[in-house]
Amino acid sequence: MAIPIHSDIVLSPPLPSATVMVVRDGPQGLEVLLVRRHDHSGVLGGVHVFPGGKLDAADRQVDRALLDRSATDLLQALGEPALDVDTAVGLHLAALRETFEECGLLLGQNVPTDLVSQLRERLLAGAGFATSLQQLTQPLAVSALLPWSRWVTPRQPSVTNRRFDTRFFVAVAPAGQQAEHCRFEATEAVWLSPRTGLERYWAGEIDLAPPQIMSLSQLSRLGAVAQVLAAARSRSPALIEPEPFDEDGCRVICYPGDPRHSVAGRVWPGPTRLTYRNRRFEAEGGLAALLG
Repeated sequence: MAIPIHSDIVLSPPLPSATVMVVRDGPQGLEVLLVRRHDHSGVLGGVHVFPGGKLDAADRQVDRALLDRSATDLLQALGEPALDVDTAVGLHLAALRETFEECGLLLGQNVPTDLVSQLRERLLAGAGFATSLQQLTQPLAVSALLPWSRWVTPRQPSVTNRRFDTRFFVAVAPAGQQAEHCRFEATEAVWLSPRTGLERYWAGEIDLAPPQIMSLSQLSRLGAVAQVLAAARSRSPALIEPEPFDEDGCRVICYPGDPRHSVAGRVWPGPTRLTYRNRRFEAEGGLAALLG
């Protein structure tokens, strides 16, 4: 199933959201968790994505005393001077909450299976995520999240009819917990090496959106969890504001460092644009360019 390309201009402001690249060391090296969104999903139906979703009001209102890292530290880690501290905290909470809701993982926690089941039952009954964790005497392990990048959807979104201001985090998969996809929002949760994810995409076995393609391309250059964490700690999160245009009847999305992008400096090694052809987004140089 190919992703439909949109040409409409969206004037509404981008919705603050968070997504998490959950990583682990597998038998053959680095692996990342992907969930396949339900075909009937309003956003990227049928596409394999990292777990995540939009910021809820309750995420911003959490008692900061429950955090295992100071709110000031969370704000500084995002590297956004204009951001308010409540939103900075809320984005971290949204990342924890969405990861649990979409694939059942409590990041930063070493907990028994029955506690995970209790939390799921509380959420299904309508209880809030942070409140439920507090009642189960678990900390809000925001320290498990390391900011990686920030993606701001352009006014011509290409693959959705909405705009998002998404902070990408990386986090280590919690030991002893099994990823289980939410049956309401997804149809699969799968661990893949970044290279395998890109190879399966290229072969037409899975669909990926451009942020996932480019993020997997960056992860494919790293061989282990320790390298991912070191990379995240070594720099401020990259700001990615894609700039689309049409050329020879094809949609092209360019990124910082591309000759057509308004920002001349690169933010990562590898391709600086994707072109939609052959019912997929392709980098100049093909799969080999994405894999580095």
